[in-house]
Amino acid sequence: MSGFDDMGLFFVDTFSTDEINGSNDTNKINFMNIKKLKDFLRVFHTGNFNYIYRDSLRNNYNSGRYWLEVDLKDLNSYDEELGELLKKQPTEVLPLFEDAAKEIVDEITRPRPDGEEQVKNIQVMLRSEANPMFIRQLTAEQVAKLFKVSGIVVAASNIRSKATNLTIQCRSCRSTIPNIPVKPGLEGYALPRKCTADTSGRLQCPLDPFFVLPDSCKCVDSQTLKLQETPENVPNGEMPRHMQLYVDRYLCDKIVPGNRVTVTGIYSIRKGASSKTGLKEKLNIGIRLPYLRVVGIQIDSDGSSTTNATTNSTSIGSSNFLTSQIEEEEEFRRMAKQPDIYETICKSIAPSIYGFHDIKKAIACLLFGGSRKRLPDGLTRRGDINVLLLGDPGTAKSQLLKFVERVAPIGVYTSGKGSSAAGLTASVIRDPSSRNFMIEGGAMVLADGGVVCIDEFDKMREEDRVAIHEAMEQQTISIAKAGITTTLNSRCSVLAAANSIFGRWDDLKGDENIDFMPTILSRFDMIFIVKDEHNEARD
Repeated sequence: MSGFDDMGLFFVDTFSTDEINGSNDTNKINFMNIKKLKDFLRVFHTGNFNYIYRDSLRNNYNSGRYWLEVDLKDLNSYDEELGELLKKQPTEVLPLFEDAAKEIVDEITRPRPDGEEQVKNIQVMLRSEANPMFIRQLTAEQVAKLFKVSGIVVAASNIRSKATNLTIQCRSCRSTIPNIPVKPGLEGYALPRKCTADTSGRLQCPLDPFFVLPDSCKCVDSQTLKLQETPENVPNGEMPRHMQLYVDRYLCDKIVPGNRVTVTGIYSIRKGASSKTGLKEKLNIGIRLPYLRVVGIQIDSDGSSTTNATTNSTSIGSSNFLTSQIEEEEEFRRMAKQPDIYETICKSIAPSIYGFHDIKKAIACLLFGGSRKRLPDGLTRRGDINVLLLGDPGTAKSQLLKFVERVAPIGVYTSGKGSSAAGLTASVIRDPSSRNFMIEGGAMVLADGGVVCIDEFDKMREEDRVAIHEAMEQQTISIAKAGITTTLNSRCSVLAAANSIFGRWDDLKGDENIDFMPTILSRFDMIFIVKDEHNEARD
């Protein structure tokens, strides 16, 4: 029984070798990944030995554009394992990618002029040709991974500064802690509760002694956007969902409300807005709000999505994938040579609706649109036409509007009774996070470059109808509210349907059937009267 009552010797290893080895392994993996990314930027080339990323880095840097757009398809073809790592762990790999790009710039831009020896930070943006997801398909299991989402931007905040490195100081002992890194995105930085400076011979510093020194911090531009599901992707009977977007540096101010975009970003979470009482914050400790930290933008509403993939665009956000295939272009050219192409297109519009030959021709012209004319004195004349259908109920006016909304690449359908002036043009709302005013685009802003279909046009209130006068003629919407003075584009055609003031069209009353002011009627290029002829044999 010797040694039965010996308590033994217990000790605590302050410097754990496991932690040291773990950090060494992480640093080794990061070093290997940076080496792979540098090799990719340095040696990747297309078939004719065109080193696209090395040349793009040099051209952009010499032009003062400190960013690089990388196609994920190229990274996967070079190193599939590295491409998968970037998709699954973008928050770890993307900073390494930017460090690698900065080192490559340091190599290829030597010698630099006097005063520019310090290499600027490079922002790496990602572009993907994968099929985009819908907002409602993003779940909690996909947090911190890379995704591509499409939608319509309905609101944009002002540009604000986001700190990347903080410098804080203690109020009591005046000790300073410089260059504290801050994570990118909408997550902030929690200040330390206690000061760890040497207080020998002095009173201990109180709790929460630190404050931020703004002049010693490094900041970048940032902006928050509001992305809404496209109308064609919303299931029947459901409200469209929204997603908050966070963009920074050179991606700021590239999107205006109304743009249809496809964004590539990291699905992230952030803390909710703190309440005044603090009780709600204590109860919701484990609840976080999702947002998308954008690392690449493709704007689809300005026609840039038809550019060829081989063209190197110098503007951020331009889509480089080909939507119209060569076979389709050949078919379009062949159809254009047919003498009866106008009649063929006319018969293709709502073929299940009998008759209405002239109305369908007008709708065909509305869908194709014209070209804007800029006069020598700087004024512009609209190329889009507006069409009004007036007549009896039950004559398929609403069906024609629904067909146009479904066929048009950008189409918004709204009803006159359920539409207000702010809902059709634009509204000024207060940003819940910053408490600043911001603009949210309405139906005519979201349909920029497309068609707005307004049913029950005669049921609208007169003050709401007056609000779209400028949008129908000048194709702009001017706002001067809450200290915001701006002009939004609404380059869209208007297809409206209305009934007679008597319910049915009365030939004996003439213009008394119409309850519209001359100012709104003059903005419609074509007005059709649709009558339900009473014919017992035909009915």
